[in-house]
Formats: sequence, C-alpha cells, structure tokens
Amino acid sequence: MPLTKPAARKLMHTREICCCGFERDDGLWDIEGRIVDTKTYSFANEDRGGVASGEAIHDMHVRLTLDDELVVHHAEASTDASPFTMCPDITGGVAALKGERVVAGWTNAVHRKLGRTMGCTHIVQLLVGPLATTAYQTISPIANRRKTKTKEDVPTKPRILNTCHAYGADSPVVKRLWPDHYTGNE
Repeated sequence: MPLTKPAARKLMHTREICCCGFERDDGLWDIEGRIVDTKTYSFANEDRGGVASGEAIHDMHVRLTLDDELVVHHAEASTDASPFTMCPDITGGVAALKGERVVAGWTNAVHRKLGRTMGCTHIVQLLVGPLATTAYQTISPIANRRKTKTKEDVPTKPRILNTCHAYGADSPVVKRLWPDHYTGNE
C-alpha cells in the first residue's frame, strides 16, 4: 500500500545511500557503501567557499572486507565532500574495525572505536545501519551453503528468528521454514 498523498511541499534535502556486496576471487567479501547529501539551495560555507544547489555537502565511501563469519579483515573510508576541510582527517580511524564481527554487538564496537570525536557521524551511521545489513544479506545465504554438514551437526536456532514480524517465532513463515522453532498455535 503506498503512502497517503502528501501536503503541498518543496524538496529541500536529499540523502542517498547506496550499498553493494561483492564476492571476491580470494573467498573474501567486499561490502561498499556511499552516502551523499545534497540541498536544493546554495548556501555559504567558509571552508569550501560556498556550496551550490545540488552539490554534495557530504559524499563519503566505506569498504569493509569480510570473511564468511562476518569478521572484518580490512576497513577503509574516504570523504570526497564534507562541510569542513578537517572532516577527511578522521577516515583512517575506520581501520580500527579490523577483527570485529558484523553480528550482535557490532553497533557497540563501532561506537566504541569511532563514536563521537573519534569519527564521523555519517560514516558511523553508514556502518551500523545499511552496511551491516548489506553484509548480512550478501554473505549469509552463500556462506551458509558453503558450510558442509556432518552427522554431528545439530540443528540450531536460526539467527534471524525474532528479528522482524515475518520471522517472529509464532509466524506462519517460521512454521513453514523452521517448524521445530515455531511457537504459535497449531
């Protein structure tokens, strides 16, 4: 169902976020994201001598290189446009994410290593939201198929269980996909 018809309005700001997941030839994964903010009006900016309508106020890129277990092997960022000339100085700090896993606790790890004055708000937002989701969506389906099952393997609770409405333990989707974990009424 679409949104309701909006009131009369005028576009002022656009934030575009694009994330892509790549399978590398060496068995690792590259997850890349870009965030671009633009305004529909020009404004003064001391560091840049002004920002024209449609010109990026923020244009930032992040790449995480991960393995099948979602462990970060390499992390880098770049800032191509920012409101202040000092903004790109902080991008090297993203490398501190090496060794972290993009699983429960990822958001806390990112904030601990890159939060507040140690990083960039926009790069942190990209890392904890869209890039983390893109990593999971890219890697998990393939990595799970790569794992060989042995006789000793015991079915475990799916990681995605109870992460959204459709994957709620009492939903018809869980009843169909993982009946052993279904908690609803028959």
